[in-house]
Amino acid sequence: MKGSILPLPGQLLAFLACLLSFAVAVRPAISQSATLKPATVEAGSPVLIEVEASSDAAIEGEWLGSKLRFFLGGGGHRWFALAGVDVEASPGPSTLKLVVHTGNGLRDLSRTVQIYPAHYRTGSLTVAPKFVEPGAEALKQIEAERLLKDSVFATSTPEPLWTASFRAPVAAQPTDSFGTRRMFNGKLASIHKGMDFRASAGTPVRAANSGVVVLARPLYYEGNCVVIDHGLGLFTLSMHLSRIDVREGQRVAIAERLGLSGATGRVTGPHLHWAVRWQSAYLDPSKLLRLDLNAIR
Repeated sequence: MKGSILPLPGQLLAFLACLLSFAVAVRPAISQSATLKPATVEAGSPVLIEVEASSDAAIEGEWLGSKLRFFLGGGGHRWFALAGVDVEASPGPSTLKLVVHTGNGLRDLSRTVQIYPAHYRTGSLTVAPKFVEPGAEALKQIEAERLLKDSVFATSTPEPLWTASFRAPVAAQPTDSFGTRRMFNGKLASIHKGMDFRASAGTPVRAANSGVVVLARPLYYEGNCVVIDHGLGLFTLSMHLSRIDVREGQRVAIAERLGLSGATGRVTGPHLHWAVRWQSAYLDPSKLLRLDLNAIR
């Protein structure tokens, strides 16, 4: 065409290559990073681990001898794992192993996580002698129940069953009893691995989040006990109930009634003992209740 200038083939290819490189440059890239909430980790802390990676990524993780299992949430390029540090964990540095696999290769996001001590008090309680020095028959029952609980905690649904943040299981005032070194009848018996609520007998006890009931029966120390599997190794336990209103294998929704509070098992009076367990670690329930999980699922 008269008056027009057509680019030579080489110039045309260079021009197209320039356009392509510009398009790649302005396309938002998904960075790969890992964050922990809370940022300061104490013994007994539940921890939300977030990894930024593409939706087709695969993430391998391990911390404190436990495998981490991630799920996709929060907009399609954020991966999450809910983990925790046992109340009896030793303070000091720990290694969080994280490896992200994508079509472009892998990236190691491993880091050192400092575990700080949590300061708990010592308390003394007086209970029936049989709960401090059980007889032969009671010891057989306790051992059978230990094996039962081991089998219950050995498997967990391979996906998160919980939705949004966890709620307190009962409308009653909690105590600061988690982590207390407990003396029963003058002897150091255990570290208290749950939160006690001052619930009078007959107070409705509800599911703190959705999940599956994996245990609902009377036990020697725990009394009438309900355990819920929330998926990916996370469990909540409600103990000392006067009545159980759910059955094993039942799916429950958040705030669904599990039973009524009471004084069964090793107790000094009516209350609810509520515990949180991830893998084999017992976590501070009050810290789980403060963890914001609403934007994840």
